[in-house]
Amino acid sequence: MRHLALFGLFVLLAACEQNAPGENPAGSDAIDGIDMIRHVGVLAADDMGGRAPGSPAEDKVIEYVTSQFVEAGLQPGNGDSWTQEVPLVKITASPDMVMTVAPREEGEDQAVMQLAYGEDMMAFTRRLQPEIAIEDSPLVFAGYGIVAPEYDWNDYEGLDVEGKTVVVFVNDPGFATQNPELFTGNAMTYYGRWSYKYEEAARQGATGVIIVHETDAAGYPWEVVSGSWSGPQFDLAGGGEEYRLPLRAWITNDVAQQLFAANGMSIDEARQLALQPDFQAQPLDQTVSITINNTIEEITSHNILGKLPGDARPNETVIYTAHWDHLGTNPANTEDPVFNGAVDNATGVAGLIELAEAFGTLESPPDRTILFLAVTAEESGLLGSKWYAEHPVFPLETTAGVINMDSLNVYGPTKDVVVVGYGNSELEEYLARAAAEQGREIVPEEHPERGYYYRSDHFNFAKQGVPALYAESGSQYTGEGAEEAARHAAEYTEKRYHKPSDEYAEWWNLEGAVEDLKLYFAIGKELANTEDFPNWYEGNEFKAIREESAAMRQEQ
Repeated sequence: MRHLALFGLFVLLAACEQNAPGENPAGSDAIDGIDMIRHVGVLAADDMGGRAPGSPAEDKVIEYVTSQFVEAGLQPGNGDSWTQEVPLVKITASPDMVMTVAPREEGEDQAVMQLAYGEDMMAFTRRLQPEIAIEDSPLVFAGYGIVAPEYDWNDYEGLDVEGKTVVVFVNDPGFATQNPELFTGNAMTYYGRWSYKYEEAARQGATGVIIVHETDAAGYPWEVVSGSWSGPQFDLAGGGEEYRLPLRAWITNDVAQQLFAANGMSIDEARQLALQPDFQAQPLDQTVSITINNTIEEITSHNILGKLPGDARPNETVIYTAHWDHLGTNPANTEDPVFNGAVDNATGVAGLIELAEAFGTLESPPDRTILFLAVTAEESGLLGSKWYAEHPVFPLETTAGVINMDSLNVYGPTKDVVVVGYGNSELEEYLARAAAEQGREIVPEEHPERGYYYRSDHFNFAKQGVPALYAESGSQYTGEGAEEAARHAAEYTEKRYHKPSDEYAEWWNLEGAVEDLKLYFAIGKELANTEDFPNWYEGNEFKAIREESAAMRQEQ
């Protein structure tokens, strides 16, 4: 674990730079990598406890980010308040649980599988009950667990899942086949996300869902599943219990192979069945039993908001977002219990602060208001941004666009800029112009199969029709350290993402992050000084919602 002592030199250097006589950088020139490390040093320190929503560290995060917003010259973004309350429930499952997979009929010549928490399976619930006891729920193989009329696909057709637990593959058939004419081919659709599979099963009335983990299809190794879904989990307070499945679970690929083998088929044969257009869900010869004991607490977390009021059209907004939360502390990890979240997403919050400072140096404010929004509970299902998008402080119909930052580049400069969800909206044209000024090019994401477009806070704004840009440094590293930068980047998902080892390292090179922030500054400045409202491209599923917003603006 690393403590603030590691950052003392950087804080000293930053102070020296800031106080250097005759130097008053303005605009994007004010964005500084040393300052970023200083912010990361505070936010990702061990005494921040992994920045879990509702933890004692939340007040520290709010105090620090607010102090930096004040120093940047911002005003409170929610009336007279720097925060927006987000009502949450915290559900902590005891890790002392075992999942039993047993033959459906007594006397069948099949072994009983006792699945260990963390090692073989992860199980949890968002039901607000101190105990969830599932006994002998019949297992049903439901392919990919998808109902998608636009793709003429229904894995639940003719299936009654009441009282049953469905077993499904992660991702969607397009990825599995790499067929560009099936779903969207290699690029994951929302139907491939774990969150959709739980939501759909709840709509179908199932008792539970067990997702089969596969590293390539999920986009991350098993350790990310076990790390992300252990410890406290959060949900928005309110709403009915009907969307909260009694059982949400994952199993490893090895366990899935044993499960399918007990039903007379290999995992590959099961996948091939699920990919058939006429696939029909089929019962498995096992039942599942598990008891989940929960500690439930209602808490109030907060989004943090600072605004730079617009001069000409203050009721129109441009929003920068980054999530401040991470995974907190897991005492079971005795060697290193703190999930520091240095890259994810102390870097994004540091970038948010740097952008606020850069805009604060301008001689005159932009025409539109710029909102700097640090949201909570992203790691628990994008909950803080969901709350804001459903309870906006500034009307979404007059929000020109959103620029999201999640895990900035700490590896080095690149000549390419990746657009996550490439080809979605006209904001990409703003990005392309800014990138060209840097001699860079924009490119589609390298791994669309991982579904990053659905995994960060911009998505909640997109669902409400607001064009939202999520871009990041590419993989074409430049300079003498290019080879080392590529190696560090490749290691991140495997060794540090959602793990206690996501800490500051001395090899960090923030030249790429600074370049990207200057891009985001240029986009935001142009967007804040135009009368245009960017739209989604033709054929995008969010375009109709945006056009409804346009009609509302014209009526005002």
